[in-house]
Amino acid sequence: MYLIFAWRYFKAKKSTNAINIIAWVSVTAIAFATAALLVLWSAFNGFEGLVKSLYATFYTDLKISASSGKTIILTPSQIAQLSALDNIRSVSLVAEEKALLQNQDYQAIIELKGVDSNYTQVTTVEQSLVRGKFLLGDAGQPGAVMGVGIENAIAVLSDRAIGALTVYLPKKGADDISNPLSSFNEGKIIPNGAFAIQQDFDNKYVLTNLDFVKQNMGFKPDEYSALEIALISTDREEVTKKNIRQLLGPAYKVQTRFEQNSSLYNVMRLEKYAIYGIFILVLIVAAFNMIGALTMLVLEKQKDIQILQSMGATRGWIQRIFLTEGILLAAIGAGIGISLALLLCFLQLQYKLIPLEGTSFVIDYYPVKLVFTDFVIVAATVFIIAVAASWFPSKRAAGQPFELRN
Repeated sequence: MYLIFAWRYFKAKKSTNAINIIAWVSVTAIAFATAALLVLWSAFNGFEGLVKSLYATFYTDLKISASSGKTIILTPSQIAQLSALDNIRSVSLVAEEKALLQNQDYQAIIELKGVDSNYTQVTTVEQSLVRGKFLLGDAGQPGAVMGVGIENAIAVLSDRAIGALTVYLPKKGADDISNPLSSFNEGKIIPNGAFAIQQDFDNKYVLTNLDFVKQNMGFKPDEYSALEIALISTDREEVTKKNIRQLLGPAYKVQTRFEQNSSLYNVMRLEKYAIYGIFILVLIVAAFNMIGALTMLVLEKQKDIQILQSMGATRGWIQRIFLTEGILLAAIGAGIGISLALLLCFLQLQYKLIPLEGTSFVIDYYPVKLVFTDFVIVAATVFIIAVAASWFPSKRAAGQPFELRN
């Protein structure tokens, strides 16, 4: 019943045209704000999914490292127990350290990561090769697979390299200040391949075999930098993480992929929240227009209110009519905005209308991803603000004095 009255008041011609204008300004503002937020959030979702997929190429589901210090001790029996835990698909041992990589007169500071033969089972780096082969060699004849940014820095193409590269690794525990060169071990590695994932990895990492790094770093047989784990199901990662902690104890730190990159993911979330805050401000501005339109409508419909009161309508019943009117204005605006957002996102997915400028991106168009909860949040926000904006005019309508006239 309230909706019938509200709809009639919305469609009916008003004596003052300004009421219609202000009402439609409110609807238009809500529509454009809703569409803009959903399109921006969909673009953020697309970029977030893209970034997560790129980082998932290099970072594993779980990572075990030292709670304090740089290395951990894992015995063969502990590794076997870890591998046997429920939900663990594969494990890979890692020895990692900063190093200096040199090709004649060209040098670069790198992150040298020594991995075992299981590494390709816990990451998909091998699928990101753009040159050469994924050959890491052994301690006697180490090979290297490097990021394309490192290739550029030391002026080498991995699939065409003739000679070996020189790598300088710091010795563990070396602190001879009088002879700094004695603190480093020098080794030779053969470039066999190059990967292209994302600049954070391409400009930083060189992969080689585990034994070469351990040998040059002076690690003990059971000493490693970390152990990386691939899970059968990421839905149960927290349970698996708890089981690992119970097995190894507090001396070991267990991190999920999110925790390994918490700063990046937190920044992406903050950006999304910032856009939501701007959206709320736009809706508040639209709400003032709605308050004005409803207040003028109440003044115009005083005669109708008197008639309804004479027919037995209570104050609460009259208030709900004008509350429904405000919600109707917001619902029309939100409906138009959601439809417009869906149309724009569909066109972008289908025809890639808006390209990304430049040539250094993984994709050449703005990615979008529609998430149902985003639409629920936007609809709920519009509803709450509409109710708040309609409350004062509806209260005023309900407070109209009832006068009997002869």
